[in-house]
Amino acid sequence: MTIPPGSTIGILGGGQLGKMLAVAAAQLGYRCHVFAPEADPPAVAVSSEFTRGDYLDAEALRRFAASCDIVTYEFENIATGALGAIADSLRPSLRSLEIGQERGLEKEFIEKAGAKAGPWMRVDSEADAREAEERLGTPLVLKTRRYGYDGKGQAWALEPGSALNAWDQIRREPAVAEARVDFDCEFSVILARSADGSTVVWDLPLNEHDSGILRRSTVPAGQSVERHAAEAARVATAIAEALGHIGVLTVEFFATAGGPLVNEIAPRVHNSGHWTIEGAVTSQFEQHIRAICGLPLGLTSRTGPSTMENLLGEEVKAWPQLMAEPGAHVHLYGKGEPRPGRKMGHVTRVTL
Repeated sequence: MTIPPGSTIGILGGGQLGKMLAVAAAQLGYRCHVFAPEADPPAVAVSSEFTRGDYLDAEALRRFAASCDIVTYEFENIATGALGAIADSLRPSLRSLEIGQERGLEKEFIEKAGAKAGPWMRVDSEADAREAEERLGTPLVLKTRRYGYDGKGQAWALEPGSALNAWDQIRREPAVAEARVDFDCEFSVILARSADGSTVVWDLPLNEHDSGILRRSTVPAGQSVERHAAEAARVATAIAEALGHIGVLTVEFFATAGGPLVNEIAPRVHNSGHWTIEGAVTSQFEQHIRAICGLPLGLTSRTGPSTMENLLGEEVKAWPQLMAEPGAHVHLYGKGEPRPGRKMGHVTRVTL
């Protein structure tokens, strides 16, 4: 089914990803209607309609979906309880969302799809926390199974006997325990898949993190990533096909001596793909709109070597200097007051 230009795309979530999706959609001739609980989220500035509502309000969601020709989402931390009311309108599907937002389900799913993950187990009790330490050893990290991102909802057990304390630090939420992985670097595969199964993949970015937050992505990524590129792309494609995913899907990997290990997946456009706005023929945002609307997928070739850096917190105040820098592509999200670790924008530099 093709959703033609002139139609309305609904976006669940009003953050920077929704904003960039709306900009790409407008370029292709679509209108966007944002649904979010916040009073004035960033995406509203570039959308034609806005509904302020709760993701648990099934009736509000039905009215919202009825005003749209297709509905997508910009992040996975949306309670799915009421989304069944609009499941037929969602692309990617509710299944992709449910698996992508629960780390235990996610790990089980990717392993069934043939991907490799590091050693892990669920933690739901004190006994589980102790067993995790016994089975996985230390150091190990405990992560909440839901609502964790940018290093939030995580705690390390660095020494024997500390797993229970780490679980206390994440308020004894249902969790996964993961053994520490020895890896050379981190990278991601960003792909787009259409309803007919057509799939395209961008060049793989090398990702550098600080305290769990992405600092920069670099393409080309260098030999440490390139030697894993074919296998990682194969694994990511297998995950997308197993999900029946429609739209952009991101799979984050560790590059290890034994091959690429999946860290986590995101059933959406992703921070590590921001470089594609200027650094590729078709950006991840335009490609997502193309995929969910049934349009032909665009080329993913690079326009040149690219580096994307996030602007965190007070760093956004350097915008005058960045905008004066020749060749710097500055994106400001319009989030208001900067806070430590908060993504306020990004800058991409492309070598032509």
